[in-house]
Amino acid sequence: MQKYNRIFVIVMDSLGVGAMADSEKFGDVGVNTLGHITESVDTFIIPNLKKLGLANICPLKQVEPEEKPMAYFAKMNEKSLGKDTMTGHWEMMGLEVTKPFKTFTETGFPPELIKELEKRTGRKIIGNKSASGTEILEELGEEEIATGHMIVYTSADSVLQICGNEETFGLEELYRCCEIAREITMKDEWKVGRVIARPYVGRKKGEFERTSNRHDYALKPFGKTVLNVLKENGLDVISIGKIKDIFDGEGITRALKSKSSVHGMEQTIEVAGEDFHGLCFVNLVDFDALWGHRRDPEGYAKEIEKFDKSLGILLDELREDDLLMITADHGNDPTYTGTDHTREKVPLLVYSKSMKESGELPETDTFAVVGATIADNFELKMPEKTIGISLLDYLK
Repeated sequence: MQKYNRIFVIVMDSLGVGAMADSEKFGDVGVNTLGHITESVDTFIIPNLKKLGLANICPLKQVEPEEKPMAYFAKMNEKSLGKDTMTGHWEMMGLEVTKPFKTFTETGFPPELIKELEKRTGRKIIGNKSASGTEILEELGEEEIATGHMIVYTSADSVLQICGNEETFGLEELYRCCEIAREITMKDEWKVGRVIARPYVGRKKGEFERTSNRHDYALKPFGKTVLNVLKENGLDVISIGKIKDIFDGEGITRALKSKSSVHGMEQTIEVAGEDFHGLCFVNLVDFDALWGHRRDPEGYAKEIEKFDKSLGILLDELREDDLLMITADHGNDPTYTGTDHTREKVPLLVYSKSMKESGELPETDTFAVVGATIADNFELKMPEKTIGISLLDYLK
């Protein structure tokens, strides 16, 4: 018999809780996203995360561990080779990524790739470096509008991003160029996880704004995940935020786009008021995109506080037969050098109103316990060649 009718998985994108044993191999020494955030700010008010047990997972300067936390809590290690969004999410749902996705953060894209993209699109490429999306528009937006050239850039993630002004470049043309880029970057040596269309409006520096017409062209998961199995067995799989893009729509029955992490939590609370049977899978990207990559621990701390307020509302909305799992997909220590993700353990908080017990769970060697627990709850077999052991028997 299934224990829970509905499961909510919320990914606080990039909220690492300390270096993994192999972090140095990834260039990450002494990293701790959450710990270093709290050391960087004077106040940190997170009453709901505190009572669930977040301070029991990672020592926090301003927040004492909870003597009797409401939730089960644990640290999870990543088994896959990587520290990016897709690797972390795919592993949660059962896939071990043994070959990291290509990143071009340090060098930009190879001349051969750029030449092929210019030839196929008929446009000269400018940019070709790792940059923040807002910064690259300030630098090159006016040139793109004046010349018809195409801004291509990357980030710390495995992505190729193309900017296009909605009025002068045109949305359809932007999408056409991104489709060509996706085809070109299917080569093993150029294989990025996502090609992203980044439309914007405005005509001069200081006025450029990105619009909500972003479109991601992601790789499909290389095998079936827990999401596929849920959908195939008639269960709901509701995605909020960029979950649909991360899995290229595989295994999703309904998708909601979010304007921000605050909006994503508002959507989650709304979904909690609905009758569904299955999984609501949420990604809250602002922690990573707005604060981690931009190395802003104060902004990151405030975003966590905003999340905590929304979490309080969600906890009230949850039903007796709901299960809530809060976790992360990698680290992004805003006090570390550079702008890249950091290879870290991630937190896991597991809560239901029906639980009689709580406390520490064993540290896991993979994020895939999340998907395995979901499959076990709905009495479904994990897909072939997936990893992960269920935690369901621990939850009393």
